[in-house]
Amino acid sequence: MYNYMMDQAAEVTYGPAIYLPVIAMLLMIVAAVPIWVVLGLGALGMLVMTEVLPLSLFGEALFDGIDAFALIAIPLFILTGDVLVRTGLSNKLLDVAEATAGSAKSGLGTSTVLGCGFFACISGSDAAGAAAVGRMTIHRLVERGYPKAYACALVAAGSCTGILIPPSIAYIIIGLILGISASTLFLAAAIPGLLIMATIMITNVVLNAINGYEDSRTGFSMKRWLKAVWDGRYALMIPFIILGGIYSGMFTPTEAAGVAVIVGLGIGFMEKTISWRDFPKMLLSSAKINGMILPIIAMSLPLAQTLAVLEIPQSFVSVMTNLTEDPTTLLLIMIGILILAGCVMETTPNIVVLAPILLPLARSIGMDDIHFCIVMVSALGVGFITPPLGLNLFVVSGVSGTPVLQVARYALPYVLSMLATVLLLAFVPELSLWALS
Repeated sequence: MYNYMMDQAAEVTYGPAIYLPVIAMLLMIVAAVPIWVVLGLGALGMLVMTEVLPLSLFGEALFDGIDAFALIAIPLFILTGDVLVRTGLSNKLLDVAEATAGSAKSGLGTSTVLGCGFFACISGSDAAGAAAVGRMTIHRLVERGYPKAYACALVAAGSCTGILIPPSIAYIIIGLILGISASTLFLAAAIPGLLIMATIMITNVVLNAINGYEDSRTGFSMKRWLKAVWDGRYALMIPFIILGGIYSGMFTPTEAAGVAVIVGLGIGFMEKTISWRDFPKMLLSSAKINGMILPIIAMSLPLAQTLAVLEIPQSFVSVMTNLTEDPTTLLLIMIGILILAGCVMETTPNIVVLAPILLPLARSIGMDDIHFCIVMVSALGVGFITPPLGLNLFVVSGVSGTPVLQVARYALPYVLSMLATVLLLAFVPELSLWALS
């Protein structure tokens, strides 16, 4: 169908005919219309105004958009995260993280970020990590001496690793859109994800040194650490199964997610932390999150294909290169667009709409496709905590009851430090491509 669409592209300019749908989409976003409705109506509006393609292809595009084996991994990773929380295994992971780093000065904050990283390896979602880890750690951080708003900002920043550390739903989606193996992207994202997580930890240490929020008085205890690892051995099995299975080639990401669900449920039943009566609740909870993601994907793909037929990506590259031909300036403009987009929209629509538009620009300045994917997802992650609209700021604000503007003020140092790391990743492609050479 896509080849048919491209063959039908007319050699005319559709500029005036797409202004009205675009304006309508912006107004609907401001009016808080669900994003999948905005994207779907936007695609229909462009098709009607330009008549570039028959409307009958819209329904076919919806079906083709979600008829992909790789997308099965999304509900399975979401379910894995829910199983982790309901079985109490997420608490075990946080205990391991605290035993590992909690004895150092500012150690509880560092272990909170490490716990977010553990959760990211399983759920693959930043918002889910912010909600789950926030409920378990914000009150602990406050008891240790952190201001509540700062604790919320720390959790919001740490939870950005949900889309940065593999396995990540974001990399599954961008791989599907651009035709790149998710396993390849997971391998490329390992060092960048860990680097950003380390950046968040270091920022917390520096802020603690300046403000004196936390000063742990207990030394590191090998006995305590071994006990925490032993108690959390089953919880640690799940990220090991997911990452080990994917990187060894034993599992595809989808298969790894399915195995993780089965293992997590098996552990829960073995330890009697869940029962069969909990199973429908887990499915319902995961279905609600999945029900927000897949309609966005379904509606985004027809819009992306319509933009491709109208040659919007080529026009965008032409406009940018007419402004400047300097690769460094173009790269900075692209990162700025992605951070702003991450402030106002979720990962999925940003990837599906912007990836096909920005990839030609990235290629024009010599970026590798995989390097582009890493930079794009990392920049969107910065947008999640960029005031005043970052998604994670609202999630932790809702969980803790802290005004979002207070959280946003404390989040600014993390925005700057993460931005510095994204710039490093952008200008040093070897950090993303070394394992693939």
